[in-house]
Amino acid sequence: MRSPVHRCRDTERGRGQAGAASGMGSNCLQPEQRIPISKDVITASSASAMWFIKDACGIVCAVITWLLVVYAEFVVMFVMLLPAKDLTYSIINGIVFNFLAFLALASHLRAMCTDPGAVPKGNATREYIESLHLKPGQVVYKCPKCCSIKPDRAHHCSVCKRCIRKMDHHCPWVNNCVGENNQKYFVLFTMYIALVSLHCLVMVVFHFLYCFEDDWTKCSSFSPPATVILLILLCFEGLLFLIFTSVMFGTQVHSICTDETGIERLKGETGKWKKVPCWEAMQVAFGGPFSLSWCSPFTGLSCKKNPEDHVTVPLGKIIEEDVIEIPLSDHSNMEESFLNTTH
Repeated sequence: MRSPVHRCRDTERGRGQAGAASGMGSNCLQPEQRIPISKDVITASSASAMWFIKDACGIVCAVITWLLVVYAEFVVMFVMLLPAKDLTYSIINGIVFNFLAFLALASHLRAMCTDPGAVPKGNATREYIESLHLKPGQVVYKCPKCCSIKPDRAHHCSVCKRCIRKMDHHCPWVNNCVGENNQKYFVLFTMYIALVSLHCLVMVVFHFLYCFEDDWTKCSSFSPPATVILLILLCFEGLLFLIFTSVMFGTQVHSICTDETGIERLKGETGKWKKVPCWEAMQVAFGGPFSLSWCSPFTGLSCKKNPEDHVTVPLGKIIEEDVIEIPLSDHSNMEESFLNTTH
């Protein structure tokens, strides 16, 4: 059970001293009274660096995702479209399918290789906290696993081994966390995979009807048993991924509109921050006002802060306390001086 001090980000120093005897419950300020600590001050951006999680399970799942799309490409092109007699039908459906598949794989790559909003490791130092110029009475929290100062709404991922801002969940299919910086690409990935799956199912139905009316030996360049097996496997794959990605797409859009991540719902952390309206949250997640760029995995998040706006993490000794109140106590300095004198 979490102690009351963990339920609030900022406390008034006077209240903390006066409430020591009466209990810690009165230390927490109401949500509207809290002094927010900006995530842009606490964090440093690594968006310009290459991001890739070296997780065996995630890498295998990501490779399987690409192989399934390649399999669908093979069946659609060489089993259904190229043997078709209607050239216009083949060209239109070939262009639509390949366009959607390309956008799906591009979105997958961006979701996998984009920093989801990782907090720098090892910035829980006295020098760094003093450089933030926080107000007396504010409280910051150190993650005991990655030794970083946790901004509001950040959670630690055991796979990425980092604290992630607005972490929704860790998805093995993209081998990455879904967080503040890559949620758009994950939403696009689920949307395009759902559209590709739906398109495949429609084409499979039409191809079966065409083969039933005509000779099975003429409706495909493969033998009838092989054609049936390939189409059934594609139908099963398309149906499975249509259901899965449609559900994921809906939950992600719901999370954006309610300004509440999946892990926040799971942990019951709702109502601890000022929520933004649905349309404003969508604009923040997709990088600006509504436009065709919302559907493109090649556009960046233009409304984000520039990397140069973030402060450099000063080096120093990691503070041992997990709950750090401003102003900092001299305990760490005294301990360091004692160690120096003993040596």
